Amino acid sequence: MLRKYCKFYLILLLLHSETTVDMKLVIMTKSTFFVEEDKILEALFDEGMDNLHLFKPDSSPMYCERLLSLLPEDYYRRITVHEHYYLKNEYDLAGIHIDDPTAPVPDGYRGKYSRTCTDLSMLKEMKRKSRYVFLKNIFNCIEFPEEKSTFTLAELEKAAGDGLIDRKVYALGGMGLDNIRMAKELGFGGVVVCGDLWTHFDIHNNTDYTAVIDHFDKIRKAVD
Repeated sequence: MLRKYCKFYLILLLLHSETTVDMKLVIMTKSTFFVEEDKILEALFDEGMDNLHLFKPDSSPMYCERLLSLLPEDYYRRITVHEHYYLKNEYDLAGIHIDDPTAPVPDGYRGKYSRTCTDLSMLKEMKRKSRYVFLKNIFNCIEFPEEKSTFTLAELEKAAGDGLIDRKVYALGGMGLDNIRMAKELGFGGVVVCGDLWTHFDIHNNTDYTAVIDHFDKIRKAVD
């Protein structure tokens, strides 16, 4: 499998060395709340983070409101919210993100939205209607080990060749320093980083989050 991956990657380097895209970097919050979170997020914004997805599945909206209230208002327009869509207008956030690929846009919503896609056959239609689309499970998820990669390298290569993967499609699932370049060579318009960043901070034992900020800087340079 490793040999197959290396061969595939070398081919991509040759085919796309002159056609790489300017990638976008999305940081997704850890799925649970923790004590130092607002301080870390503010520091990441100060370091240049310009697209944060507030992802707290099955959480109380009260806790999301509290987290937002602890962040400087100047950064609200860089935040996209999952699930608790009313927070978009309440805090003048950048937009909403719809995680369920089959869920409709909320009734009456007129703002910007992005979506998650798990099926290549749905990608073209999703791109047409969304600001951008997360193509999920590119690699095994770091935070949720039960979420495994669902695409083969051949499927991703074909999707790239068919123009399905483009600037409006962001790679989600196990993304980090080790595979950002591969996503770039495939033509993804962005990468969504979660577990690869948050593994650098132990929420139970750490108060020093320097390692998180340092790793973010490395990720940002890899994307650039």
